[in-house]
Amino acid sequence: MTTTQSPETAKRPDATKLARWLIIGAAGISMALSVGIWFLAEDQLAGIFVGTWVPSILALGVLIIPRKTQ
Repeated sequence: MTTTQSPETAKRPDATKLARWLIIGAAGISMALSVGIWFLAEDQLAGIFVGTWVPSILALGVLIIPRKTQ
């Protein structure tokens, strides 16, 4: 049995993979920025504020990126 994909669905896995990497990258940059502000700028309150972005970015990724259907 042969299944064919439309051009739109053939592109979807690449876009999903890119979106996952962008979300993880944004969370990683936020974490690194938070640690940098905490230690280098010695502004603990701003470091904590930027650090709270990490779970928010990851939660946004869970809402945006579609799950695999089985």
